[in-house]
Amino acid sequence: MSLKSIKSCFAALVMGAASFTAHAENMPGKGVEVQPLKSSIAEETFQTLLVMKALEQLGYDVKPIKEVEYATGHVALANGDGAFMADHWDPLHVDFFTKAGGDEKLYREGVYSSGALQGYLIDKATADKHGIKNIKQLQDSKLAKLFDADGDGKADLAGCNPGWGCEKVIEHHLDAYGLRKTVAHNQGSYSAIIADTIARYKQGQPVLYYTWTPYWVSGVMVPGKDVVWLQVPFSSLPGERKDIDTSLPDGSNYGFQANNQRIVANLEFAKSNPAAAKLFSIMKISANDISAQNLRMRDGEDSAAEIERHADGWIKANQKKFDGWLEQARAAAK
Repeated sequence: MSLKSIKSCFAALVMGAASFTAHAENMPGKGVEVQPLKSSIAEETFQTLLVMKALEQLGYDVKPIKEVEYATGHVALANGDGAFMADHWDPLHVDFFTKAGGDEKLYREGVYSSGALQGYLIDKATADKHGIKNIKQLQDSKLAKLFDADGDGKADLAGCNPGWGCEKVIEHHLDAYGLRKTVAHNQGSYSAIIADTIARYKQGQPVLYYTWTPYWVSGVMVPGKDVVWLQVPFSSLPGERKDIDTSLPDGSNYGFQANNQRIVANLEFAKSNPAAAKLFSIMKISANDISAQNLRMRDGEDSAAEIERHADGWIKANQKKFDGWLEQARAAAK
């Protein structure tokens, strides 16, 4: 082989090595499997997909979502049976986080979506007519019966699914505010219960329900216009948060702390994958964007293909921001 040929081969090897290095830097997750977890709330698919699509751009082999309720999901993450969950509500899920091992087993940095509210609402017409502003007023059986949909003499509260975390707060409130005898906490499938609540509202009947934001319900029954938030008489939470003040900055008190939605992940996975860990800590999406997508689902665009299209559309509309996350994640892996 001539000297010229040897030089050419060497140059090709150098270029190939450089190309391989560049590819590895662009795809730091290549060969690494990622198992996303999500609760049974269909409206959390959108946020989860955004994280999954970002991970795929980093080269990770992202598996289909596994549905598991929050308490079990936190334990699964701690045990390495899942890589991440995109909808950890902080502080609502603090007990789940702590019982699963807390910071010794789980990684939780950054805020994915901030300012989530929860609480009790009633239709504005009934609130104005009877002067109902505080849920404690439903100790009065006459007022409670206004919201009796099944004829048992108690107010029917469209409540929270077992396993979500909010059900523990509601059950605690029924005792703390002396409502156990006059209010029934209806649980089961939230989507079915809230659909019935909306139907009754549209028929002009009084309604009492629990909900959260961001979520599509407040786009259908708009707080301040169609419905009003009920205050609570004092702050009272179960478990580790028993001494927490739930008052909001404006002085309102809906009985629940304002929450941040955060990405929680298996700690060992995060340590071994700095690109993914960085991504988890910097991704952000507004509550308004989540609510808008959730409303599209409520209006019928709720198939897997349509939700994926929503995620792709959000990325396209926020491409510069999305690419910036990927750039920072790749830099963290170097």
